[in-house]
Amino acid sequence: MYRILSFDGGGIRGLVTLAILKRLEAQVPTLIQKADVLAGTSTGGIIALGLAAGKSVDDMLSLYLDNGKDIFDDSWWDNIRDIGGVTGADYDQKNLAKILKRVFADMQLKDLQKRVLIPSFDLDNEATDPSKRTWNPKFFHNFPGDDSDGDELVVEVALDTSAAPTFFPSHDGFIDGGVVANNPSMAAVAQTQDRRNTDLPPKLEEIHLLSIGTGINLSFIKGRELDWGLAQWAKPLVNLLLDASMGIADFQCRHILKGTYQRIAPVFPHDTNIKMDEWKRSQELIDFGNAAALRDSWSDEDVVNWLKQTGW
Repeated sequence: MYRILSFDGGGIRGLVTLAILKRLEAQVPTLIQKADVLAGTSTGGIIALGLAAGKSVDDMLSLYLDNGKDIFDDSWWDNIRDIGGVTGADYDQKNLAKILKRVFADMQLKDLQKRVLIPSFDLDNEATDPSKRTWNPKFFHNFPGDDSDGDELVVEVALDTSAAPTFFPSHDGFIDGGVVANNPSMAAVAQTQDRRNTDLPPKLEEIHLLSIGTGINLSFIKGRELDWGLAQWAKPLVNLLLDASMGIADFQCRHILKGTYQRIAPVFPHDTNIKMDEWKRSQELIDFGNAAALRDSWSDEDVVNWLKQTGW
């Protein structure tokens, strides 16, 4: 069997992912140890990289709880400079970079204990041929082969995947992987099949994939005919695109992997909406992750049994 753990993006809501992981690991202690691939986007990318570097779930929980305020530090001077977010990102990545540097030092992707797949988006490939210069998705990974990104620094990849538009500036020409695959499950499956890998690719029926979300805010736009322009669409568009990409990956995995795929994506109550930068609600996120049903039609015991039956 070939096992993949996949973690969605969602900013500080990564605490939901970690709370769920801790619940599952208490009943399936080999959950992370037996994973062959850890895939993650944005905050999920930071979680995946941390676990692949040998950090525990508790270590990653502490990273968020101890540093959320500094990561999302919106100073009064920054608000003046960017006119309250109108002309600039809400936050910079300087504090996040310092925190990640303390965690990963100069570690490269090839130094990690697990295979990883981390989506980002390159705004300019800087090709010298004008007919080939464009933007395109980038999937950082440490699978051995001609296409490997093993020499990339873990800190830089973590910053590349988490540079969420409007929240943070772009990093080294890259923006948040959520614009490509906020749920990186299907991208991870595809990476295992890349012929450039020197690893023997698993058969699809051998792949068992557990995908964990960061909590879903119930969202909708009222109205059947919206004659909107840029000003009206600008505000909801980022969240709309992130949610859409998650749904696409779930649809693909359900139909391709069938019973060897499970997704845990608990939905917040209808009167609860937690944004990606609301670090002051960290304990609320952990409490939600501890109490939420893992699947609508499954009990916790059902999910644990599925994990054990598939060799985790």
